[in-house]
Amino acid sequence: MTDPNSDITRLRKEYDNRSKRGKHSGYYSYFNLSNLFIYQQRERQLLALLQSGNLENLRDKTILEIGCGSGGVLMDFIKYGADPKKVSGIDILFDRLMVARDHFPISKFVNSDAQMLPYATKTFDLLLQFTAFSSILDIQVKKNMASEMMRMMKDDGAIIWYDFWWNPTNPQTSGIKPAEIKKLFPDCYFIFHKITLAPPIARRIVPISWSIAVILESLKILNSHYLALIKKKVV
Repeated sequence: MTDPNSDITRLRKEYDNRSKRGKHSGYYSYFNLSNLFIYQQRERQLLALLQSGNLENLRDKTILEIGCGSGGVLMDFIKYGADPKKVSGIDILFDRLMVARDHFPISKFVNSDAQMLPYATKTFDLLLQFTAFSSILDIQVKKNMASEMMRMMKDDGAIIWYDFWWNPTNPQTSGIKPAEIKKLFPDCYFIFHKITLAPPIARRIVPISWSIAVILESLKILNSHYLALIKKKVV
């Protein structure tokens, strides 16, 4: 990619197509056993990461999610104790933001690609990024988004990162390994956990045996995502 705007245009079309597919199938439904497995395993690991980072008390935290969609992740954080009045989200699809706003009418939402945001420097205690970066193919767009996240994060704040490092079945994504994450967020501390049994494998194994899927995920060899806690090095 040479034109960042062309990648954003591609991404809008891809997300719109994903939304349409999701509306007409149970592919992403929690009633789909394999999807439920992926979600519950991620939630368990996420709560452990928040606890290890002394982030259990979310009530007073200002929180922004990059690529919030219709608000599923933000709903989880509100369930964990976040104040809806201090929760914000951005997304490039306006219709998904309208769904999120219906769910959280007192939260704040912005229609943007996250390369330039209307927030003051050091506004947020916690920034969330759940599979937004792997959907970007243009490296400059990724750098711009990461720079904005760093600008808006308080010195004692944190980024929660959850994204693919490996997704060979989807050409519309580009996996991001820890080395690239570290380049995107220089002068930071990192805690990485390799989690989530690769969805194509989970879809085959979970309906047969939930226990076998848990064992396979614990081995980490077939896990497709990194969950990370990112904090600034403050001098």
